[in-house]
Amino acid sequence: QVQLVESGGGSVQAGGSLRLSCTASGYIEPTPCMGWIRQAPGKELEGVASRGRYGGTNYANSVKGRFTISKDHAKNTLFLQMDSLKPEDTAMYYCVSETSICDDVNGPPRANHWGQGTQVTVSS
Repeated sequence: QVQLVESGGGSVQAGGSLRLSCTASGYIEPTPCMGWIRQAPGKELEGVASRGRYGGTNYANSVKGRFTISKDHAKNTLFLQMDSLKPEDTAMYYCVSETSICDDVNGPPRANHWGQGTQVTVSS
């Protein structure tokens, strides 16, 4: 049974940084595509960043150059380092696996497995 557990959200001022973590269980390495999807209040789901089975990464245009996705294989934990945060980054962030965002991070995101979500709030 696949389980994704996130941590690391919080509140920060614009220009600040946060790091999200997602620990996955139920997979044997190499894990399938994993990534992050977010949803701002009143808006649709948006793909943020993905990491493919063999390490390839993709970023949404809105976060490229500011966010970095990485993985600690020993701990089976996915990270999202978010720098130069903007108020428009405010959203609930979900760790996902077996997701469409490895193929098309800027398209409508889909995923078979979702974490519980962690809130990120950026104030101006």
